[in-house]
Amino acid sequence: MSHTKSCEVALAVKTTAELIKGLDDLRTAWKHDPASVPKGLSCSESKEGQFILVAAESAFVTLPGACVIKGIGAIELAGAGPIFEEGANSKALIVKAMPEGWRFSVKFVPPIVRKRNLK
Repeated sequence: MSHTKSCEVALAVKTTAELIKGLDDLRTAWKHDPASVPKGLSCSESKEGQFILVAAESAFVTLPGACVIKGIGAIELAGAGPIFEEGANSKALIVKAMPEGWRFSVKFVPPIVRKRNLK
């Protein structure tokens, strides 16, 4: 029996100056002292030199129309639908510094639906 692998979905968002400043401040702090990154957040750099922030499920909250990264700021979601499927697991928010600006996406494992004893 095979299970669905994780899914990554790009988010259509509206950012604020406060959020961009929070991300830039976190990037600067991480470069000077990697241990200063708050719990639940992990930072890295791609081969191309792009800053990547991954927020674990414990470090962000999704609300209707918004996503809040604890200690950094809020992202206004442009879409009206839910971000995750009901029952999704291993949720993570991924923020990448791209040449054209910040890119936001979510990664999750969809719920496993078992169809046993159906006739």
